[in-house]
Amino acid sequence: MMDPTYGGALLAGLLSFLTPCILPMVPFYLSYMAGISMSELRGGGQIAPGAQRRLVVSAVAFALGVTTIFMLMGMGATALGQAFRSWLEPLSYVAAAILFLFGLHFLGILRIPFLYREARLESKADPSTIFGAYVTGLAFGFGWTPCVGPALAAILMVASGMGDISRGTALLFFYGIGMTAPFILAAFFARPFLALMNRHRAKLAYVEKVMGVMLILFAVLIATDTLSYIADWMIRVFPSFTSIG
Repeated sequence: MMDPTYGGALLAGLLSFLTPCILPMVPFYLSYMAGISMSELRGGGQIAPGAQRRLVVSAVAFALGVTTIFMLMGMGATALGQAFRSWLEPLSYVAAAILFLFGLHFLGILRIPFLYREARLESKADPSTIFGAYVTGLAFGFGWTPCVGPALAAILMVASGMGDISRGTALLFFYGIGMTAPFILAAFFARPFLALMNRHRAKLAYVEKVMGVMLILFAVLIATDTLSYIADWMIRVFPSFTSIG
């Protein structure tokens, strides 16, 4: 049976990919990994077979690198949750308050200056190789952008209360898949993806609003210790969950 919490992590990862400070970066990453210019990537006709193959393989390796870091974070968060289990209740209120403030930030009600900063590690490895793309993914996973930070923090806080390192790691695996699977799809269909992104660029602001609502919802669920009740409710309403996994 698949825990519905994993579905929430998958959705949070997808929303992280769609945020205005992640999605616009995708064309530059695709160009960087394929070893071709932006004009070639956006141009008419077909991408050269060699460049297309490089792009897809590099995108998969990049996604594995990012997801590896998230899974390690999940392991660390769960281990910390076990170590501070006696303080779990007061810490959950602190976590809920932080997530609530993050939610207000994305809704535009409150602006938190440090969330506009970007801390990203640079990799000198050649991203057109499998190893280079994987290392680039590791660097990106370590230095996520501000839009990813709050959503990732919410998932890590959920992982810290799971009490089982394997479950916490799996939760961050689903978050990583949600965030990086669209990147791989974009590599397969680079030009249609770029055209679609250009047509709907103005709608990216709505993703921030959805992220804000999700963070506030997470804050309430954590503060009221009702995450497990939501999972039980989802299984009753969507019994198909019991046949997944």
